Amino acid sequence: MISVAEARRLYDSADAVHDFDHVLRVLQLAQHIGTVEGADVRIVQAAALLHDVGRCEAEAAGIDHACAAAERARGILAHQPPPMVDAVAHAVAAHRFRTEPEPATLEARVLFDADKLDAIGALGVARAFAYGGAHGQRLWAPVESVDLDRWLADGDDADAHTPVHEFIVKLSRIRDHLYTPTGRRMAADRHDYMADFFARLAREVRGAA
Repeated sequence: MISVAEARRLYDSADAVHDFDHVLRVLQLAQHIGTVEGADVRIVQAAALLHDVGRCEAEAAGIDHACAAAERARGILAHQPPPMVDAVAHAVAAHRFRTEPEPATLEARVLFDADKLDAIGALGVARAFAYGGAHGQRLWAPVESVDLDRWLADGDDADAHTPVHEFIVKLSRIRDHLYTPTGRRMAADRHDYMADFFARLAREVRGAA
């Protein structure tokens, strides 16, 4: 429905955490998970390639980037059969961790899992620190300073946020929110690596390792 080369041209203004390298990693994961789970790989591929299109512009305008990307996907794929366009648009709209809609199709669940897998493990650690550095965040904060209940009720405090906060309030919770058996299996190893890293980081910061 859309080629990698065609999609690449749509991501010129993406940030380092959500650039086209991220899109390609999500594409590879989605193709693998979709094949194992029996999804329509054509829909999965198109949704993966378009899931973050226009993200920077949408966020700058205060618009939900997934909804904006879904609308752009409809325009880009307007020449395709309407049922396929609807399926791709739904998958794109439903790929966010913190907002609705819930992914209602297998293809949407595959994309959700692929996108979230790229946010955990070694890549998740790298992305958390890349984002933190770009936004002037502190390198570290004690885990006990992170109030998860308050964050869930009120949203995160951007001024106090660190990669450790991101791990506690989001990344550590991703493993338990994936949909497909394949995604959950892959998440288990990535989660353990990430948890070990942040535990080691705390020991080093405190001079205990």
